Amino acid sequence: MQDFLPQVSIVCNLKATSKKQILQELARRAAPMVGIPERMIFHHLLERERLGSTGIGRGIAIPHARLADLKQVYGMFVRLNRPVDFDSVDDQPVDLVFLLLAPQDAGADHLKALARVTRLMRNEQLCAKLRGCETDDAVYALVAGGMEMDAA
Repeated sequence: MQDFLPQVSIVCNLKATSKKQILQELARRAAPMVGIPERMIFHHLLERERLGSTGIGRGIAIPHARLADLKQVYGMFVRLNRPVDFDSVDDQPVDLVFLLLAPQDAGADHLKALARVTRLMRNEQLCAKLRGCETDDAVYALVAGGMEMDAA
C-alpha cells in the first residue's frame, strides 16, 4: 500500500476552481514524487481527458495516465475544498479525486490498479467519511484501510 499510495500523496481541502487547475495541481504535486516533469504529467492527463472525462459520477474523478519514464504505479488522493465541474458522466461536480499514474508498459498492472481504485471509490460509506475528514492523516487512514480491505 505504501508503495502505491504514500501518505505524503494525500491532500485534504485542495483549492481549485476548474478541471484544468485540478489536473495542474495533481501534476505539480506528483512530479517530485515520481521524478517526471510536471508538464509531462499534465500533458498526459489532459490527453486522457480528451478521450473522455474521468469523472465517474457521484462527485468522484479518477484521472489517470501512462508515462514512459515511470517505474511503478503511483497514486494520489485529493479532497477538494469545494466541488468543481469536471464534465462527469452524471454532470455532477467533483470533490473526491484519485490520481493514478502507471508505467507505459504496465499493461495488466495499470488495469488492476484502476479497477481497485474504482471499487474503492464506489463505496458510498467510505466516500461519505472521506468528505467529513479534516486532516490528511484521517483521509489516509480511511483510504489505506479501504485499499487493504479490497486486497483481502
